[in-house]
Amino acid sequence: MKAIARRTFLAALLAVAAVSGSGCSYNSFVGQEESIKAQWAQVENQLQRRNDLIPNLVETAKGFAQQERDVFGQIAESRAKLAGARTPEQTMQAANEQSTALSRLLVISENYPQLRSSEQFGRLMDELSGTENRIAVERMRYNERVQAFNTARRQFPSNITASLFGFKEYPLFNAPPEAERVPKVNFGRPPA
Repeated sequence: MKAIARRTFLAALLAVAAVSGSGCSYNSFVGQEESIKAQWAQVENQLQRRNDLIPNLVETAKGFAQQERDVFGQIAESRAKLAGARTPEQTMQAANEQSTALSRLLVISENYPQLRSSEQFGRLMDELSGTENRIAVERMRYNERVQAFNTARRQFPSNITASLFGFKEYPLFNAPPEAERVPKVNFGRPPA
């Protein structure tokens, strides 16, 4: 009889510990989710800043590099996709497309000295470069928060709480596949 009472007591103690641990996990998940949402807003804020700069950049660059219409078209298209994105996944895809198009524009600026020497273009490129750095920092911070949340979500015993209350995994903001390729810079004469 004593053994049964002891087992019952230990089971009850374990249940109380699990429930109280679960409550702490729940609050932790809620806090982490709110942190992820706030950080995502910062990513969007920086993406919007970049999006606002692009029309000025494109208009300035158009006057110097008419032969590169396809790059400017890709920039405008990616800007429209970013403006129309409704989910984090759509925003990530559009932002990655925009990054690819903008990296091509940077290569163009290396190929065409008259484009690079324009004061207005230089100022806008500096502004864009600063914005890209800000976006990179905000993406990194977002990914850090997502990683902490997703890790906690999978660890025992908080994984029980996560499954009980339906806490889902958040996506990381990854670089586009094009980022693996090194851009080619040609200091020779621009193509005719």
